Order: sequence, then structure tokens, then C-alpha cells
Amino acid sequence: MSILKKISILFIISLTLMSVIGIWTDNINSKRVDSLIKEKYVKIANEILENFDNKQKIEQILEKHHLKPLEIKPKNNEVFFYKEFTFGYISIEKRSFEDEFILEINYLDENYLLKTQDEENLKDKMILNALVFLDIFVLILIFLYLIKLLSPLKNISSEITKFANGDLSRRLDIKSKDEIGQLSQAFNKMASSLEELIKTRQELLKDIGHELRTPIAKGKFAIEKIEDFSQKELLKKIFKDLETLTNELIELEKLNSKELELSTFDMETLIVQALNRLYIEDENLINIDIKENFKITADLHYLSMALKNLVDNAIKYATSYPIEIKVNNQEIQIINSAKKLSKDFEYYLKPFTQELSQRDGFGLGLSIVKKVVKKHKYQLLHKYEENKIYFIIKFNS
Repeated sequence: MSILKKISILFIISLTLMSVIGIWTDNINSKRVDSLIKEKYVKIANEILENFDNKQKIEQILEKHHLKPLEIKPKNNEVFFYKEFTFGYISIEKRSFEDEFILEINYLDENYLLKTQDEENLKDKMILNALVFLDIFVLILIFLYLIKLLSPLKNISSEITKFANGDLSRRLDIKSKDEIGQLSQAFNKMASSLEELIKTRQELLKDIGHELRTPIAKGKFAIEKIEDFSQKELLKKIFKDLETLTNELIELEKLNSKELELSTFDMETLIVQALNRLYIEDENLINIDIKENFKITADLHYLSMALKNLVDNAIKYATSYPIEIKVNNQEIQIINSAKKLSKDFEYYLKPFTQELSQRDGFGLGLSIVKKVVKKHKYQLLHKYEENKIYFIIKFNS
């Protein structure tokens, strides 16, 4: 889960919790204020009723509680309290969007219509509500600020991913002075150093490969002048091994930095391309069974090289022939009758590792297969069943 999603979830939880607390507090406060106001003005109304025949006393009560007589009752009021008795009624109404109330006392033929002063309790309630809404507003501002503050992380993640996938020119353009800006600058320095190091290594390996090919070619030419057949064949094998090692090392290095050249082809094309690299004279060594000639989009050059290495190993280590190439269910299997591997499969995927009983080659074949399959994001699997070794490439991983 991304940081943005985590912050959003925390924000929603906090906002919900704060809203619930605000509503709960407002309800409690409203009930408390309503109870106090009702108790206050019912008491005043009863006091006026008790002194209804004493006009002077009523004037003192009105002055004491800051009540002002009204000639006309305002409209659109909310009835807050109403009580009838034998010869009249008491009504308390709240004026809309105001902090004052209308107190109406009716007794026999007389009627008192009074306006109260602004209620401090209501002001306190409104202030409390305003503070709750202010807290929510500040929380939203903090959330938006955090989103803006962390937004460069998405760009950083994208650029680092592209760099990791082989685009060594990727750099971050973040000028902030905080830790994110420092991280950006550190990445740019690291990327520049790695790009320079990788380019230097590539150029060095390219130069080494070029320099090795020249003496190898000269050596092959010189061998032809040797008359001793056994010595001549030995030297030919030595130079052939040197040439193979050079080519495999160069291919390994290319796989580390070169982008794949993707195209769409079917399994039959892949197998034909791989077998053409082996130059097999006896076709009876291999049995091909294509149940589903499905298509894939991949680098034909490198994938056929990987398949060639697997077929070459299967032929090399087989105890009986033919070996089998089976295609079905979005996978290709290379099967041979052979002894079980003496070490874990992962051991043979490392460079310069192979069975001690078979020292033909340099142990780079499976390492190249692993890099090719990994670069395509496929799966390379191995199993041993019924005295047979299975190497499997799954294309739907």
C-alpha cells in the first residue's frame, strides 16, 4: 500500500472520529443548554404569574432579567417550550439564527410578550461548534499539505524504477531543502556514479573482447601450419574454448545493460532459431512435441540463446537419447534422461558452476539462461521425476 493511501486512510479515520466527537459534544451541550434555558424562563414566567396583579413588581422582574416588552410577535420562530394551564398558557420560542428568545405569558385577558437578552450559553455553544469545525478545517489543510509535501515521492519512485530497469540517464529534478530534496540529490549523485562505472565496465569489456578476438584469430591461422595432428586438434579446442568464453562473457555483460528488442513470434520460430545456433547434425537426438504453438512477445535473439543453452546442456548430460522439447500450456519443457543434480538448482545458476563430472564448458550457460528469463519476467523452473531432468520456462508468470 502506498504512503498516499495510508495517509488518506488515517485522514478519513481522524476526520470521522472528530466529526463523531463534534456531533456527540454538540448534542450533549444542546441538551444541557436547552434544559438551563427552559428552567430559567419557566421560573421567570411563574414569578410573573404569581405577581400578575402587582404591576410594579412585574416591572422589577422585567428589569431584573433584562426582558423587553414587544408589541408584535416576530414570525418564523421555533417553539422551544409550551405549557397550558386553566386560565392561560406559557410559551417560549427561539428566534431563528439568534441567541434570544420570545417569552409569551397569557393569563385571563392579559398577555405579556417579552424579548429576552442574548443568551451567553448559546454563544458558548456556538463558539464550541465553531472550534470543532475549525479543527476539522485545520485537519483538512494538514492533509492537503502532507499530500503536497509527499507528492515528489511518487516521482522519485518512478524515476528509481526506470533507472533500475536500465535507463541510466534518469535523474530527479527536486529543488526542496528538506529531506526529500536531500534524498533527490543523493540519488542523482549515486546514479551519475553508477552510470559512469557501468559505462566504463562496458567499454573495458568491449575492448577486452576485441583485443582477445585478434590473437585468437591469429592463433587459429597459425595452427593450420602445425603438422602434428594431435597437437593441432588440441590447440584448436583451446582456441575454440577461448572464443566461446569471450563471447559468453560479452553476452552476459550485454544482458546487464542492453534493452530488450521485443517482437512477436510463436514457439515453433523460437525452437527453430535455438536449434540453428547448435548446428546439430543428428536430428534423432531431439524429439519435438508442440501441442500448442502459442505466441509471445519477447527478444527472439536472447530467448533463443537461452533455449539453445538449455538444449545444449540436455544433450551434453543425457544418459540416453532422444531428449524432448515439449510446448504446452504457456510453457516450454526441455527433458532429458540423466542423473539427479548433485547440488541445489540455484547453485548451477551462478557463473562458472557445473557438475564436477562434466567439465566441458565454463559453466556460464545456465547463468545466461537465468538472466534472460529474469529480464523477460518469466519463470525458470527445475524438477527431477522418473530419472528425468526437467527444465521449464513458464511464459505466463
